[in-house]
Amino acid sequence: MNLESGAFLVLAAAAVATALLALLVRELVHTILWIASFFIVLSGLYFLLQANFLGVLQLGVYAGAVTILLLFGVMTTRRRIFSREAATGIGPASIVLGAGIIAVFGILVAGLAGATTGSGPNSYPPALLSQAVFNVYGPWLLLVGFVMLAALGGAIYLVREGRE
Repeated sequence: MNLESGAFLVLAAAAVATALLALLVRELVHTILWIASFFIVLSGLYFLLQANFLGVLQLGVYAGAVTILLLFGVMTTRRRIFSREAATGIGPASIVLGAGIIAVFGILVAGLAGATTGSGPNSYPPALLSQAVFNVYGPWLLLVGFVMLAALGGAIYLVREGRE
């Protein structure tokens, strides 16, 4: 194992750990801080893969701006964000839903892996990826968009004023 493989394994393990911690902690502010940590680790993966532009973009936009936006949004909508009243966390339904999404994603990745023409990183044509995303998997991508829109509506409902 060379140094790059070891660094990739360490960063991948840190990414999985920070993503799980973001899901499992009870305080909302801690969740946002773990998400920021995940974004930073992900930018490290981009730098390791020599995608410097994506690494800088990940640090600037996601680890910086999106994290600040999340913190600002929470601070303006929750009165007591550091108290147990603002506690979050996941339940059994969320775990089952997450496992289902991971299974569907695994099936999609396995389908895309069968469509590759070679084994190297440069042997996968981007046109094949765009054709798969926008032709074959286009309706599924649209469905994911609608699910995210419903989640946004649910979040607005949960933080609206006067809900007791």
